[in-house]
Amino acid sequence: MRKRGHILLGAVLLSGALLAGCGADGAADQSSPAGAPAMNEGDAGGDARKAAEPGTAAAGGAEPGQDTPAGAPDLRVDQRSIIYTGTLTVQVKDVDVAAAQITGITGGTGGFIGGDERQSGNGGTDTATLKLRIPADKFGSALEQIAKLGDEKNRAINTEDVTEQVVDLDARITVQQARVDSGRKLLASAKSLSDLVMLEKEVATRESDLASLQGKKRRLADLTALSTVTVVLLGPEAPVPAGTDDDDTTGFLSGLADGWKALVSSLGVLLTVLGALLPWIVALGLPTWAILYLNRRYRRPHTTGELPTPPAESPAAP
Repeated sequence: MRKRGHILLGAVLLSGALLAGCGADGAADQSSPAGAPAMNEGDAGGDARKAAEPGTAAAGGAEPGQDTPAGAPDLRVDQRSIIYTGTLTVQVKDVDVAAAQITGITGGTGGFIGGDERQSGNGGTDTATLKLRIPADKFGSALEQIAKLGDEKNRAINTEDVTEQVVDLDARITVQQARVDSGRKLLASAKSLSDLVMLEKEVATRESDLASLQGKKRRLADLTALSTVTVVLLGPEAPVPAGTDDDDTTGFLSGLADGWKALVSSLGVLLTVLGALLPWIVALGLPTWAILYLNRRYRRPHTTGELPTPPAESPAAP
């Protein structure tokens, strides 16, 4: 009995020791600071990456699932893309001297002469047409300086706002550039000849579209950076083109003058048509008239010189 009691006591003590050891291991697994990094290291890295991603609550302060607004372009007046074009007609004493002065004014603004066409005349009827490219910020001041060279006859200024076109081209160029880059990456990893040929064609098409968009962007940039001004210089005796004279074009005398001009123009057209038809009338009309005359002449009956005998009168009845 004593031996059985010792065995039972030893079994109870061994069971208690085993249970105490298992409880200590479980507590160490839950509360040990050394084990926490090993178990949650991947989760912590994932949380850090999520916090760094744009559009998350940690990064932008927005709730998950909501789109963050894209940055709108700056469309203030001083940041807009505007194309300026103008036409100026000035009557001067000496066309060549005025043209030289305009060249100096254009060079002083940082622009250049895009075209120079001159016509010489007698008695002060010289004319010149200059096409100027002037920086947009000096467009107005250059026009004022040119207008003071003589008697201003006409001025016309036009503006075109191309800001939306520029913004659209920038976005399309960005997207097309990304497509070209992705196509080049696929081309570098091509493994078969058929894939290589297909990708080369696709990349060439994308590069062509990108070059076209970039060309349009450069064209708009040139037009917005440099304004175009067409200056017409007239000599002291040169006629002012229609629509540029400041005189009154209404009233009885003006209508009479316009009617006379219309009559002269109509007579000129009529004489032109008659001059064009006269050779045909001579070439075809004279032979036709000769044929008709001869035909009528030879178809007449031939008569003798004797007079016809009158019929005998019957005797009167008794």
